[in-house]
Amino acid sequence: MSQRIGNGYDVHPFAAEHDSRPLVLAGVEIPGHPRLVGHSDADAIAHAVADALLGPAGLPDLGSLFPASDERYRGESSMALLADVVARVRGAGWSIVNVNVVVNAEQPNLAAHLPAMVENLGAILDTFVSITPKRGEGIGAIGRAEGIAVWAVALLEQPD
Repeated sequence: MSQRIGNGYDVHPFAAEHDSRPLVLAGVEIPGHPRLVGHSDADAIAHAVADALLGPAGLPDLGSLFPASDERYRGESSMALLADVVARVRGAGWSIVNVNVVVNAEQPNLAAHLPAMVENLGAILDTFVSITPKRGEGIGAIGRAEGIAVWAVALLEQPD
């Protein structure tokens, strides 16, 4: 078996004010917090995971596949885009072994939402998923609660 490791990263700022669109992370709507700004639903976890899968499969990055300049993707569910990415990765002959995600967010507190996030990602990826929340501890834009940053690592394998 050939194995490849991929890294994905995404960051989005919070919207200046609450609006009718919710904060969405790994497909979970988190009430009471400003949404993230982005062309799609700005699900930074789904975006980071998608790029962690695309890179080692030798496929174009998320922004190339679903550009912000394309109005078809305005407000689109990032979990739907991730499902498309998973199909492309599998179509290229790769299996997803596992995915690990680190979410850096001063707020909201993600502990209560982690089981649903892991379940949502696991259902799309059909593999083991772990998510670790971290805080910015007051350092930089994330520490000042200006947005959320996410790193993801994926292990892919393919028969030789």
